[in-house]
Amino acid sequence: MMERSCGVILPVSCLPSPYGIGTMGKAAYEFIDFLAAAKQRWWQVLPLSPTGFGDSPYQSVSVFAGNPYFIDLDMLAADGLLRPEELTAADWGEDSERVDYGKLWENRFPILRLAASRGLPRDRAEVDAFAAENADWLADYAFFMALKQYFGMKSWTEWPDEVRMRDRAALEKYRALLADDIDFYIYIQFLFAKQWDAMHAYAKENGIGIIGDLPIYAALDSADVWAQPQFFSLDAQGFPTAVAGVPPDYFCEDGQLWGNPLYDWDAMRADGFGWWIRRIAAAAKRCDAIRIDHFRAFASYWAVPYGAETARGGTWVEGPGMQLLGVLNDWFPQLQYIAEDLGMLGPDVGALLNECGWPGMKVLQFAFAPQADSDYLPHKYSKKCICYTGTHDNQPLGAWCAEAPEDEREFASEYLGLPRGKNVGRLRRQLLRAGMASVANVFIAQMQDWLGTGADSRINSPGIPQGNWQWRLKRGRLRPALAAEMARWTQLYGRAPQNATDSDEQLQNSAAD
Repeated sequence: MMERSCGVILPVSCLPSPYGIGTMGKAAYEFIDFLAAAKQRWWQVLPLSPTGFGDSPYQSVSVFAGNPYFIDLDMLAADGLLRPEELTAADWGEDSERVDYGKLWENRFPILRLAASRGLPRDRAEVDAFAAENADWLADYAFFMALKQYFGMKSWTEWPDEVRMRDRAALEKYRALLADDIDFYIYIQFLFAKQWDAMHAYAKENGIGIIGDLPIYAALDSADVWAQPQFFSLDAQGFPTAVAGVPPDYFCEDGQLWGNPLYDWDAMRADGFGWWIRRIAAAAKRCDAIRIDHFRAFASYWAVPYGAETARGGTWVEGPGMQLLGVLNDWFPQLQYIAEDLGMLGPDVGALLNECGWPGMKVLQFAFAPQADSDYLPHKYSKKCICYTGTHDNQPLGAWCAEAPEDEREFASEYLGLPRGKNVGRLRRQLLRAGMASVANVFIAQMQDWLGTGADSRINSPGIPQGNWQWRLKRGRLRPALAAEMARWTQLYGRAPQNATDSDEQLQNSAAD
C-alpha cells in the first residue's frame, strides 16, 4: 500500500522546455527540484509513448516506445551531437505556451536524424547492447516505423498485402532495404532511454516517485498490432472483428467509439499473458507506480462491431479478470498499480478491484451533484484509494469552480464550509485542502490546480479530437512561494516525508503492503 503522500500531474509535454515541447532536459530537473521543495512525493507524467491520432499518447504507434519529442536537444548539443545554431534555425512554433505538433512533425525528426548521423557510429556498442536488452519490442517498432515512413506514413492496413500480412520473403527484402532507417529508430529510443534513466535517477535521489500511465488498448495503426496480430481480435485479412469503446451514457448519447482493436484473450491466456508481462516489465523500468487506464475492461468491456458509426450497437463481453491480474501481481509484487476505475461501473468491477488489491481513484470534481450521494465525497473514502482533484481529462480546478453547474458549486461550498456565492479562488483552495485532508493515502492534483489557471490550460477534452495536449507551463510560474505553501499544507495534513532518508526509503518500498 502506498504511504500517505501527495503529488502532481504534469505531462512531460507541458514543461517549459525550449524548442516547442517539454522534454527531459533542464526544465524537468527544475520541476523535480520544485516538487522536492514542495514536499511532494509523486510526479504523474501520463503516457510517455509517441503521440498518434489527435496528438494523443493514448493512440500511439507503440505501447512500448518513448516519445522522440521528449528527447532534450540541448543535452544532445552538450553531448556533441548537435550544434546550437542547428537548434535555433528550426521553426518550433510561435507560442511558447502551446505545443504546435505540426511544426514538431516538420522539424524534430530532421534534427534527430542529424544527431543520429553523428552519434550512432560513436555509440554503436552501447546501442547494440540496448537493442539486445529490449529485443522483445524494439526491433519490431523500429522496422514498423521504417516501413511506415517508406509507405508515406499510411496506416499498415493500407500497405501492400505481402507486407501487411507479414510475408517472410517480403519482410526480409524490406528489412535489408530500410536498414539505415531501422538503425535510426533504434537510436532515438536509445537516446530517449538514456535521458529518461538519468532524469528518473535524479527524481529518486530527491525522493520523487514517477507515476506512469498505461493506456488499456493498443492503437490499430501500431507496431504492437502489426507485429503480433495473434494477440488481437482480427479477421483473416488483418482487420478488427470488433473495436473498443464505451456505451451511451448521460454525457454522450451515442457512447464513445475509440476504434482500438480488442484483445484476443483466449490467445493471450494460452500464451500465459506473456504480452502483458512484457508490457508491464517495460513500464516498470521507467516508473515507480503505474496507473492502469480503463480498469473496468478487465472485468467486462464494450465490444462494438468493426465499421459501426457509433458505439450504440456494442455488447458487454467478459474480461480476463483475475486470470490476468493475478499473473501481474505475481510477476511484479513490488510494483504499485493504480486502477482507473471511473465511468460506468457494475458490481463486477468493484469485486475485481477488491480481489486484485489495487487502489482505485476518487475524483473530487465528480462528488458534488446534490442528489447523487456520491462515493467521491471525501467522508466516504477509505485509506486505500487515490484522491484526485481531477484527471487530465477534466477541467483544471479553477475552471471547474467557475463553470460547474450552480447547484454543484453551491453544494461544494456548503460541504466545504464556504458561504454561498461564486467565489472561485476560495472554492478552488478549499477543494485542494479537502483532498489534502482526506484519509486517502495519496492525494494528486494537476499542477494547474495549484496555479489557479483556467479553461485554456485544460490538457484533454474527451470526445473532441482536435486541440488537445497542447497546453504548456509558462516559465517562471513555479515560484518559491508556491512551493512553500504546498510544503506547508503537505506537512499540515501529514503527507510529507519525515526526512530525506525516510523519503528515499519510502520510494524504494512504497509498493510494499
